[in-house]
Amino acid sequence: MNSRGAAMNSRGIERLDSVFGAISDPTRRAILLQLGREPARVTDIAKRFPVSLNAISKHLMVLEQAGLIQREIKGREHLIQIDGRPLREALRWLENSRAFWDQRLDALATHLQKKQQHKHGRR
Repeated sequence: MNSRGAAMNSRGIERLDSVFGAISDPTRRAILLQLGREPARVTDIAKRFPVSLNAISKHLMVLEQAGLIQREIKGREHLIQIDGRPLREALRWLENSRAFWDQRLDALATHLQKKQQHKHGRR
């Protein structure tokens, strides 16, 4: 693999880390669900949660750094909308990883089944 490919992979991994980190929090997942229905102002998002506006702003910064939302600023209003591209990238990664883990888990199940049968056959 060339150095350019390695750098692209490294950036892709960093992007995945930030996406999975961002969606690991239930409040941020709820914000994404809300924004999936329609874009909203920061103040409107904050009204739906029992935390401060400052706390919601911090959650939005994490989502924004992960590329999961876009912010449009008009005067004092910040309109937030979801950007699904990073989630689609994460889903592709999960789908590709699934085949790997399915094979490994099937092999483990077969191994454990044989071990159990061997154990019971010895008695």
